[in-house]
Amino acid sequence: MRYALPLIAIAAVVAVPVIAQNSGPPGAPDKSRVAAGTYAADPGHTQVVWEVDHFGFSKYSGIFGDVTGTLVIDPANPAAAKVEVTIPVAKVTTASAGLTGHLLRAGKDGGKPDFFGPAPADAKFVSTKVVLDDDGDEAKVTGNLTLNGVTRPVTLDVDFHGAGDNPYNKKATIGFSAETKIRRSDFGIAFGIPAVSDEVELDIHAAFEKQ
Repeated sequence: MRYALPLIAIAAVVAVPVIAQNSGPPGAPDKSRVAAGTYAADPGHTQVVWEVDHFGFSKYSGIFGDVTGTLVIDPANPAAAKVEVTIPVAKVTTASAGLTGHLLRAGKDGGKPDFFGPAPADAKFVSTKVVLDDDGDEAKVTGNLTLNGVTRPVTLDVDFHGAGDNPYNKKATIGFSAETKIRRSDFGIAFGIPAVSDEVELDIHAAFEKQ
């Protein structure tokens, strides 16, 4: 009997993750879970990952985080959804402190910075059109992207990732993933082309919480 309590305790500890795993995550790709209303971007769980080709040897990526913004959606008319997000370029990060510093350093001798400079304006995306596929779980979202003081139209290929209630704050939450490609020279960022690719792949993961 002296071993009974420790064994029960060990079994309980082991069982907790198993139970959690079997119950599944709180969000699921079920459109019926989407509630109409205005949602705010969850800055801690929304990120824009960018990727460029470096010298033709490898690809290199970085992240914009702390994204803020709103999503207005009605599941009865998803094509009328509106999204507007702000991306703090000054918070860009990479796996290399040296490269991150290069992205944000001032231009030499008062000249134009190679990339964003030390005090870049926030980037912004404002949707103008939403076209859904037949299943309603994928869409092409067109909008205006403002980056480095330049505004250009961009179309995102968006996938509905999941919806449900956040178990911690009890807020209804919707998640999406999206991807697109832009040419950085279109936004006045041409340093290093073509050694560092003009084309930039953007991979977006976004969560929105109902207000």
